Amino acid sequence: MGYIETPELYRGEHIRLHYYDWGEGKPVVLIHGWPSMAQMWEYQLEVLAGAGYRVIAYDRRGFGRSSVPYQAYDYDHLAADLHAVLEGLDLKEATLVGFSMGGGEVVRYLSRYGSARVSKVVLIGSVTPFLHETPDNPNAAPTSFFEGMFQSIRTDRADFFEGFGKTFFGVEPGSKVPGEAYLHYFHTLSMMSSGHATVACAQAFAYTDFRKDLPAVTVPALIIHGDADKVVPIEISGNRTAKALPHARYIVYSGAPHGLFFTHREQLNTDLLAFLAQ
Repeated sequence: MGYIETPELYRGEHIRLHYYDWGEGKPVVLIHGWPSMAQMWEYQLEVLAGAGYRVIAYDRRGFGRSSVPYQAYDYDHLAADLHAVLEGLDLKEATLVGFSMGGGEVVRYLSRYGSARVSKVVLIGSVTPFLHETPDNPNAAPTSFFEGMFQSIRTDRADFFEGFGKTFFGVEPGSKVPGEAYLHYFHTLSMMSSGHATVACAQAFAYTDFRKDLPAVTVPALIIHGDADKVVPIEISGNRTAKALPHARYIVYSGAPHGLFFTHREQLNTDLLAFLAQ
């Protein structure tokens, strides 16, 4: 574990990103989802490192152990943070794996910085290409949905996350995966984020249009999405991203919720390793 200092200054100090760096071999960079932190990847970190890869997972600014500036939670700054990680660790031929909100960082990074350091990308439950309903993006989520979510977070973030976790993992009556202990753990990871950053990042993934960024994804790509995802519905995300990236391999997990990195972790790890080995 360590910290990467970005070039950006906040009140005279560099913004610092906390990261895990496990294993040896070709690098794989894991970019976590909202509202969690790098530890959400624990079932992938060990497997990938054990399979002969160097695996890096970092906490997004405002989350986990990273710096918490007041401003700059837009995707240009978040992509700049990813750039700082790749540059700071001098990673080459890296595979970028973005989950949910992290998928936006992957495509914005390629759009702004190119693929000189990147060999492959994986988008898992990604928020791309554009979640917000607009006249030229019909059948997406309306403004009222997002604004209601932001207000709920501001009113009682802990309570919001308790209900959100159940939706995130597709918990139904009688469901045993995940159990109450893991839901509590996920809630704890989520509460380690800054309340301000939680809302600011939610605004970023809700209202950022990635349709112009997607053509920059020219490297081999894998798209994975659950067809029971109620957080980032497949109809407005995975299906549309796959259509925009016809060269990508698209795998739909039947019955999988948004949090498939835990509920379907064996299937996900198998697919990741197969893609990395190609």
